Amino acid sequence: MSQAIIHPATQPGQSPLRRFSNLLYRRPNLYLALLLIPPLLWFGAVYLGSLLTLLWQGFYTFDDFTMAVTPELTLANFAALFSPANFDIIKRTLGMAVAVSIASGIVAFPIAYYMARYTTGKTKAFFYIAVMMPMWASYIVKAYAWTLLLAKGGVAQWFVQHMGLEPVLQFILGIPGVGGSTLSTSHLGRFMVFVYIWLPFMILPIQASLERLPPSLLQASADLGATPRQTFMNVTLPLSVPGIAAGSIFTFSLTLGDFIVPQLIGPPGYFIGSMVYAQQGAIGNMPMAAAFTLVPIVLIAIYLSIVKRLGAFDAL
Repeated sequence: MSQAIIHPATQPGQSPLRRFSNLLYRRPNLYLALLLIPPLLWFGAVYLGSLLTLLWQGFYTFDDFTMAVTPELTLANFAALFSPANFDIIKRTLGMAVAVSIASGIVAFPIAYYMARYTTGKTKAFFYIAVMMPMWASYIVKAYAWTLLLAKGGVAQWFVQHMGLEPVLQFILGIPGVGGSTLSTSHLGRFMVFVYIWLPFMILPIQASLERLPPSLLQASADLGATPRQTFMNVTLPLSVPGIAAGSIFTFSLTLGDFIVPQLIGPPGYFIGSMVYAQQGAIGNMPMAAAFTLVPIVLIAIYLSIVKRLGAFDAL
């Protein structure tokens, strides 16, 4: 007499948890959906919802007389972004973000190259710790420390004086758009602080892209008669571009939205981040602050579309 075959999911005496586990095993798509739906709902409701609400605030009206926000829809806030004063803030911030990204790439590449090609074991671990250690310190502490380093009579000026480079420093500080009365009140000082703070975000992606470079390509280049310089220019550097582009995503976006360093170091003048903070915190003009937040969103979207073509997302 043949015995009936009972499916494991329908065996009698199984607990509900066991039956549910068997159901998920037989339907992996359901299992995947249950895993993804909660974080996606959180992302959609909290992040995208709050972002869209903020941008919608940009269409509201701010009464300069009563200092009150009214739900009367207007495009005046977005049109005000193109006024000379506000557009100058956008250009100043964008120029600094691009300059910091380029300088970070130039400074980071030799460090990343040495880490990837010439270090192993404990030496590589030391370099990893040395690169990441500044990231463990408080952002505020680092920014304030640089105000002391760059201040008049500070360590930087003392070093320049003992190196006999004070005339060179005074010449640089006298250049319009670059200098100021001291390093701590100059665009150059602000630029130096930005490069220092965001440099680890550029080193690590470049180092990772160089480590993925197959040694066989370098050996093949040498076998074909290429000099070390030709190998570097025609093989190593082009294949490291995705890592450079990936690092620049961090340096560009972080500089674009920063509002602390521009307030502590450099000459007077708003950046996008400090302008949003002033409009929302000091003045209470939430519609104008919301309109300004659209600027970095658009700039970063354009920048991401550019670096995507360079393979930046593959190097992250």
